[in-house]
Amino acid sequence: MNVEEIKKNATQAIAACGDSAALNDVRVKYLGKKGEITSLMKQMGQLSPEERPAFGKDVNTLRTEVEQALKERQSIIAHKEQQKKMQGEVIDITLPGTGGKVGALHPLTQVYYELRDIFVSMGFDVLEGPEVELDEYNFEKLNIPKEHPSRDAQDTFYISDDVVLRTHTSPVQIRTMLTQKPPIRMICPGRVFRCDDVDATHSPVFMQLEGLVVDKNIRFSDLKGTINTFLKSYYGEDVKTKFRPGFFPFTEPSAEVDVTCTVCKGSGCPACKGAGMIEVLGCGSVNPVVLRNVGLDPEEYSGFAFGLGVDRLATTKYGITDIRLLYENDVRFLGQFV
Repeated sequence: MNVEEIKKNATQAIAACGDSAALNDVRVKYLGKKGEITSLMKQMGQLSPEERPAFGKDVNTLRTEVEQALKERQSIIAHKEQQKKMQGEVIDITLPGTGGKVGALHPLTQVYYELRDIFVSMGFDVLEGPEVELDEYNFEKLNIPKEHPSRDAQDTFYISDDVVLRTHTSPVQIRTMLTQKPPIRMICPGRVFRCDDVDATHSPVFMQLEGLVVDKNIRFSDLKGTINTFLKSYYGEDVKTKFRPGFFPFTEPSAEVDVTCTVCKGSGCPACKGAGMIEVLGCGSVNPVVLRNVGLDPEEYSGFAFGLGVDRLATTKYGITDIRLLYENDVRFLGQFV
């Protein structure tokens, strides 16, 4: 096949192409490694030296013309394909838009805000303190001297002999009594740290909220009324409470408080171990030793204190059986509290 025939056939083939794939097949047929124009160049070895220059010029001109024709056809095809694509992707701007997903507060934050609002409505102030605390405030002024056996139960993270990661938010109560004269009515929320193994009911980092009231003539009955009012506001008016004797070095007398199990409503279940009630907080009258440690006369002032785990109140209210769910940030779990 000579140059003119190939030019004619190539021109017709290019013009007949209706899409990019067909045009690429034509490109390969004529300009590929085994294409017809490439094959023409291989014929030069069969020509005489006098014929080769003219033949080579004709083949190069043919290649240039075919490449130009392919380029022009490709431009036309690309335009048509773009138009077709755009027609198939027409957006109906009259349709309502898709709303973006809006985040929500973490369940622990929601519970904390609820607890805070209850106590604020009862006249409590909200105070905070450092998470890295002096041993003096975390233990000693709370009637827990260095040799006291209750230190073993705290499982403390020590930074040095005199500095710890606070094991409770009670140091904020000590700081408040050292800097503020009674009457005092405050809560102190925040993170606390203990050397606990991670399991369904324990974590080395958790949220705590403690409360303190100090004034003249504060009695245990005031504590009981405050706790009952709080628990009924949080769990509902139908909840029943039970105060059991307890022991805490910084309160005397001390009590542990149970409420009706939110899972079985008091009938008994695995969550409450068949008791029908679950423990939610500890409390008691402020130990006179603690009042003396902060410069207050226990003959003139008295008070009560209480402490609760925000995590525990979240799990008991919502029937969460594994505390780790609150810290793993699984959106499938968190999405239930939006």
